[in-house]
Formats: sequence, structure tokens, C-alpha cells
Amino acid sequence: MTNGDDEAQSPPEILFSRDGRLGLVLLNRPRAINSLTFGMVTALSEQLDAWRDDSDVKTVLIHGAGDRGLCAGGDIVSLYRAIRENVQDAATFWAHEYALNLAIAEYPKPYVAIMDGVVLGGGVGVSAHGSVRVVTERTKVGMPEVGIGFVPDVGGTYLLSRAPGELGTHAGLTGGSFSGADAIELGLADHYLESDRLDEFAEALAEMSVSDALLRFATDAPDSELAASRPWIDECYASGDALEILDRLDASPAEGARLAADTIRSKSPRAVAATLESIRRARATSTLAEVLDTEFRVSVHFAAGNEMAEGIRAQVIDKDRAPRWSPPTLAEVTRQDVEAYFAPLGAGELGLSASTSVRH
Repeated sequence: MTNGDDEAQSPPEILFSRDGRLGLVLLNRPRAINSLTFGMVTALSEQLDAWRDDSDVKTVLIHGAGDRGLCAGGDIVSLYRAIRENVQDAATFWAHEYALNLAIAEYPKPYVAIMDGVVLGGGVGVSAHGSVRVVTERTKVGMPEVGIGFVPDVGGTYLLSRAPGELGTHAGLTGGSFSGADAIELGLADHYLESDRLDEFAEALAEMSVSDALLRFATDAPDSELAASRPWIDECYASGDALEILDRLDASPAEGARLAADTIRSKSPRAVAATLESIRRARATSTLAEVLDTEFRVSVHFAAGNEMAEGIRAQVIDKDRAPRWSPPTLAEVTRQDVEAYFAPLGAGELGLSASTSVRH
């Protein structure tokens, strides 16, 4: 823990500024690749509310401090402490974060996300729900939650379920990271810019519309490697059963398929099974708010168990990279195990879909 003097000297975790018609958001934790804290989430929510009613702000742009990326996700060290000490603290964080994700998706002004460098997990939540999503040659985007005994959240299952074919299923079950061109193929981004033009692009947004700035600076994305793998991905992942998917990947002549199978086997079996079920349910759900409500249930149930704490311990706390998953194989995960993650929370429900219905 830091003392009060240290905290007073720490730079703000998130910064807001104005440049002409542009409202600027800077995620400002570069040493942590701008991973999100509770304070950052609430501050961004409040600032978006203020700019929504400010007629002088025509466009909002979010970017990350430093040269490593926009955002590596939520602050999982803080999350680890929460799920070990008080699960309600984790639930409170997610409740505010998911409400922010929905607010971004529904924002009435252009919301431009600069998805340069690393964009993972919660970073996808504050970018890929925006109306203008910009990637570069340095972009590495992904939903890696299965590697820490968790599931894609922040509306990630909504986005992955709407990717072409089974690309989103592949991305969710492997937890891999993908290039800017792949992000466009997945439907997580829209426009490609060279990273050395980003400052000029932001300066242009202070003076002109988003469409005019994109016409000036956006370029064609390179070919997507993910798109080239789509034939075997669509064939192998077209199942609602994770074991069947593994069998198909093992049997495929494509080298990428066998690598994917090995990757999936290294992840949390519970998380893989629950992720597949989450993506399939999201595909059959019409609105982001409803999917976020479901993700909240799953997240809270995972936090109350041991799998997520063990995954974070292995990857971030002890860093032994040897998680002891329980059970250790997908074959031992029962249908009842999976269904339990989707059980209603009673009075603890998030209720975004109900509040959205009231607003509309």
C-alpha cells in the first residue's frame, strides 16, 4: 500500500482535455499498459455524461498513454484481491464497467477509439463498442480471459458472437491476440491508420468531422491472416460442444487447427466451456444490454469460485505459469457445471436491459 503523500504525487490515472470540437480521453497508467481501475471507469462515465450535453463537443476520442497500447484490460491484481477478500467489490467494479460499456455503445456523438498497440479484455470494452474504431500496424487485440480462469466480458461475447462465421468462437476459446487487420475482419474495428499518422488524425478531429478526417488519413488494411484461416475455423468450431470442437481441430489437416487445439487445452476447462456457452447464448440474444446482464451473472459466479483466483495467481501473482485447473480436463466439466454460471443472482442482478427498456 502507498501512503497519502505517495498518492498525492501520483499522476492522475485518466486525463480529460478539450481541443476545439474534440473531447480527449487519455488512459494514463502507461506502466500498467493503462489497465482500468474503478476510479478510471467512474471518471470516464461521468465525463461522457458531461460531454453528451456539451454542444461544443462534437467528437470524443480515447487513447492510451505511452507506446505499449490503449489498454491491457482491467487491473487484475486489484481484481484478485477483491475476489479473495470480498466478491462484492468485484461485482461493484463490473457493474460500473458494464454500464460504461453500454453507454459507449449508445453514445450519441462519434466516439473514436485509437486501438493502437495492446488492446485486451476491458480495453476492448472501452473501444470496440465505440462508433469509430481505429487500428494500426501495431495493434494486438484480444479477449484472453480463458487463460486466467475467466470468460470474455465487457460485452465481449456480444461482439465475438457477431463476428463472421466462427471467427469469434476461435478468438474466445483460444484467448489469442490478433492484428489490426484481423480486428477489422472480426468486426472489432473499422478503420486502419499508420501509427505515425495518429497525432495528425487527432489534430484534424479538432477541426473537422470524423468522416473528413478518415478520408484524409485512413488507408487500406493489409490482408488478414485470420480471414485466410476461416475455412477450417468455420468447419471446426461449428458446434455447441467444446469436446467436439477439440476433436474436429485435432482431425483437421490445417496446422493452425492443431495449434488451436493445443492452446485451448492449456486454458481453464471450466472457462472454455462457459465461454462457448456464453458466445452461443449471446448469438441468440438481441441486445448488448441483455448480454451484459448475462455476462455479469457469469462473472460473479466465477469470482465466487476458485478457478479465476487460481488463474490470476499463476499468471500475475506468483507468475509460475502453472495453474492448477479444477477439473483439469474439459471431459470432466459437466453440463451442470456450465449451467451454474448462468444462474440468476436474485436481488444482485445487474439489470441493464430493464433500465434500457425504461429509457427507450
